[in-house]
Amino acid sequence: MDTSLTPEQDGVRRALRDLLESRCGPHELRAALDTPSGHDPALWTALAERLGLPGLALPETYGGVGCSVTELALACEETGRALASSPLLATTVLAAPLIAALGTPAQREELLPRLASGALTAALAVDGTVLATALALTGGNGGDWAGGGRAGGVQARRTTDGWRLYGQADQVLDGHSAGLLVVAARTGGYTRPRTLLFLVPGDAAGVVRARRTTVDATRPQGRVHLRDVDARLLGEEEADVTGALAETGDRAAAVLACEAVGAAGRALERTVEHVGRREQFGRPIGSFQAVKHRLADVYVEVQAARSAAYYAAWAAAHGERAGGLALAQALRAQRTASAEAIQFHGGLGFTWEHEAHLYFKRAAGDELLLGPVHRLRAHAAGTARLFEASGTREVRV
Repeated sequence: MDTSLTPEQDGVRRALRDLLESRCGPHELRAALDTPSGHDPALWTALAERLGLPGLALPETYGGVGCSVTELALACEETGRALASSPLLATTVLAAPLIAALGTPAQREELLPRLASGALTAALAVDGTVLATALALTGGNGGDWAGGGRAGGVQARRTTDGWRLYGQADQVLDGHSAGLLVVAARTGGYTRPRTLLFLVPGDAAGVVRARRTTVDATRPQGRVHLRDVDARLLGEEEADVTGALAETGDRAAAVLACEAVGAAGRALERTVEHVGRREQFGRPIGSFQAVKHRLADVYVEVQAARSAAYYAAWAAAHGERAGGLALAQALRAQRTASAEAIQFHGGLGFTWEHEAHLYFKRAAGDELLLGPVHRLRAHAAGTARLFEASGTREVRV
C-alpha cells in the first residue's frame, strides 16, 4: 500500500477544501439546517458542477468521473471537516452503488447519469435503527431486519401489474427530500421470506414523508410512509441483495471513517487554537502540562484513526474489507476529540452559537447511525474468527 497521495487526489482535496471554506462557513451551515431539506441546494450544485463529487466513484460510461472509492473517501474527509450538510452520503455512498451493482442495464442508463450529475438525489429507505445490520456492519444481514407484516418495516406484494409496497421506514437519511427512494422490503410471506430492493419516486402516489428532529441536524433524516405504492424492482429477483448491501456497507464504512476523521481533526484544530488564546493565571492554558498531555493523547488517537481509515479506503478499492473496524476506530476518535473540544472551551463550548456542540452531535449521531463502536468491533472480530478456539489444549490454573 502506497500511503502518499497522488497529484489528482491531492488536487481534489485542496479544491474541495477551498470550495467548502468559501461556501460552507458557520453562518451558511446554520442557514442550510433551517431549510426544509436540511441542506443548501446551491452548495450541492457547486459540488456537482465544479468538482463532479456526486459521480466521483461512478464509471465514466454513466457520466461519472471514474475514480475509485478511495478518492471519494478522501473527499468526504473534507466534507466531514466542514460538517457540510449535503445529500452526498445518502445519494453517492449508499444508493448509487446499489443501483450500479444490482440495476438492470436500462435502470443504470436511466438513473446513474442523473445521480452522477447531481440532478437526482436518492436515499436508501431502511429504518435507521437497523441500517448498520442491513449493511452487515454490526452483524449478518440475512435475517428479518427489513421487517414486513406484523414486524413493522416495509412489505412488498406482487400483483398482476408489478409490485406494491406498504409500510414505514423511520430515520431514513434524506428520506424526506430525496428524489428517488431505494426501498428495502420484505416479500415471500412467512413461508419463503426474503428482502428485495425497489425503486420508488419520492413524489409517487401513496408516499408520505416528513422530516424528523435528530440529534445531529447536519445529517437530516425523514420518516417515510408507503401506502400501497407502485414500485419497480431493482435488478432481477434472483439478485444477491444481501451481498450487494454488505459490499456497499463496507465501502460506506470506509468513507464514513474518513469523514469522521476529518471532523475529529478539525475539532482538535479548533481546540488547539482556543487553548493557545485563552489565558488563565496570566498565561495561555495551552502551556499547562496537563492540557498538553490530554491534547497529545487526542492527536495520537486521531492520527491512528486516520491511518486506519486510509487503509480501509485503499482496501475497498482493491477488493478487501476493512471498513467496519476502521469506522469503529474513527468513531471513537471523533467522540474523544469532540468531547475534549467542549471540555477545553469551557462555558463557551456549551453555547448554541459556538460550533463545538455541532461536532459533538455529529459524533453522537454517527455512532447511533452505524454503530455502536463495540458492536462494530465485535462483528469484525467474529468475521476474522479472532476468538475461536484454536487446536491447542486449554490449560486451567
